[in-house]
Amino acid sequence: MNNKYYTVCGIVEIEGKVLLVRHTYGTAKNRILLPGGFVQENELPTDAIEREILEETGVVAKAKSVVTVQFKPNQWCVVFSMEYVSGTPKSDGYENDEVYLLSIEEAIKADNITNMSREVLSAYMKHRSELCKSDYVPASSDKNEYVIFGI
Repeated sequence: MNNKYYTVCGIVEIEGKVLLVRHTYGTAKNRILLPGGFVQENELPTDAIEREILEETGVVAKAKSVVTVQFKPNQWCVVFSMEYVSGTPKSDGYENDEVYLLSIEEAIKADNITNMSREVLSAYMKHRSELCKSDYVPASSDKNEYVIFGI
């Protein structure tokens, strides 16, 4: 699996502010965006977003719902709403060089926010509609290899 085609990002709210990072490479270099990254081979997207947020920001957060899914031919990105658990936000000094806690309104108005992050946060602020994580696991599946949202 070429993991550059399967990505995740997360909305983590800490004390009424959203967690953002300033990217150090690629098309998002020097722009702020929601933390996230690639899904590794044989990794569930929920595990990927929890790992990516911890790696990039030092924050422990758990996936609680799906906010939106972006599809392109041969590519997708799942945006999760995350439950903040613990940790003080800090840059990883590699993929990002700064971590921000901004109100959603401040983030949307930022000149250097990526378009996707702006649109996702705008919709999240207006609608707060989410597909929540279910405890349901079919008898034929292992709970560590199955996750469903919206039922």
